[in-house]
Amino acid sequence: MFRSVENDLIEWKDHPNRKPLLIRGARQVGKSFVVEKIGATHFAKLVTINFEFMPRFIDCFVTLDPVNIIRALEAMLGEDITPGTTLLFLDEIQDCPNAIISLRYFKEKMPELHVIAAGSLLEFALNATEFRQPVGRVQSLYMKPCSFKEFLIASGDHRLLAYLSDVKVSVGVEKPFHDVLLGKCREYFVLGGMPEVLNYYINQKKYLGCEVIQGTILEYYEKDFPKYGEKINIKTLQTIFKKSPSLIGKRLKFSAIDPDIQARDQKPSLVALSNAGLIYPVYHTSANGLPLNATLNEKKFKILFLDLGLLAHASRIDMHSLFTEDLSLLNQGALAEQFVGQEFIAHSENYEKPELYYWEREKKGAQAEIDYVMQLSGHIFPVEVKAGSTGRLKSLRVFMDEKKLTIGIRISSHNLSFYDGILSVPFYMIHELPRILGQL
Repeated sequence: MFRSVENDLIEWKDHPNRKPLLIRGARQVGKSFVVEKIGATHFAKLVTINFEFMPRFIDCFVTLDPVNIIRALEAMLGEDITPGTTLLFLDEIQDCPNAIISLRYFKEKMPELHVIAAGSLLEFALNATEFRQPVGRVQSLYMKPCSFKEFLIASGDHRLLAYLSDVKVSVGVEKPFHDVLLGKCREYFVLGGMPEVLNYYINQKKYLGCEVIQGTILEYYEKDFPKYGEKINIKTLQTIFKKSPSLIGKRLKFSAIDPDIQARDQKPSLVALSNAGLIYPVYHTSANGLPLNATLNEKKFKILFLDLGLLAHASRIDMHSLFTEDLSLLNQGALAEQFVGQEFIAHSENYEKPELYYWEREKKGAQAEIDYVMQLSGHIFPVEVKAGSTGRLKSLRVFMDEKKLTIGIRISSHNLSFYDGILSVPFYMIHELPRILGQL
């Protein structure tokens, strides 16, 4: 299965001033798979040390000197690790904090050796108060679930992607293509972007088996909760995790999660779930200028789930509804908002931590809300997802008038078009947004 992050890894391999690479992301998004694939296809040798399954190698990192570390690894492995031709992959590195610290010294003392590290609960090790992060000597890369485009590639739908890459706003998408692509969107709404789920579906074409895998993945996540740290209340974690699918698209209020758990007790669990990559915060911004995070309000935020398919499974949405109802209306619009946010995250720069924003005005009698506010090529664009009703488009107009913007974006099941300042983009064309906006 092709992942777009492979291109970043190949560029990193050939960069003359590369740093050790730290791949961050939730469990099961494909970190190990993509590294091992690159190691097998672009290096003479791949050496993988998984600290979770091979804890005996932790002792090799008692020293922080790369020369001594490599000598110890070679002795235990009984094979050579050759700078320039070997990829050293340190997996589940959070189980060996000294290995994380050692990465900076690989940059300083053995820069010719290609080193990649990854871990599912890495953020907890990096955020530990006693831990010294290797700042400035290590490059982070963020992995996410498969995007809709990656799903189409994995499904062999190259003709559809080639067609979309040439579509013009003035013409729109031909109806046969539009119908087929909306059908593909429905499949993705059921499956989501977890690689194991997509791989099973592509090979077996059975939705039931996919549901079993999704349920197992969610169970894995809960089994990880005790590893989050002694200060995190596991019961509160479980409560928030199980409640979060019903909170998508709504400004988070702690009383909506559990009125019996005080806000100060919920906040650490929310941060922990975010650190584990299981939820993404969508912060309020005033959007008065760029960058959008300059006017970010951390006290006002919504959340997204890690993955659309896992969200649909956790929400117990009837599969018949997923294939028959308007995608914009499923689960009161929550699935559509999750899909769009997940696509924005998937197509953000892999070397930067994803950030999402929304906007709302709470003036009495004149409320307005925009699902997402994005910045692209030095411009601000409001994005509405549940924009089928007049009220939602009214919010888009209010924002455009207030911020003096000439273009607003509506993402829905409608065909591609541009009229009266509103760019209507079908769900399946989000990855083409930069190109489309360049035509206006």
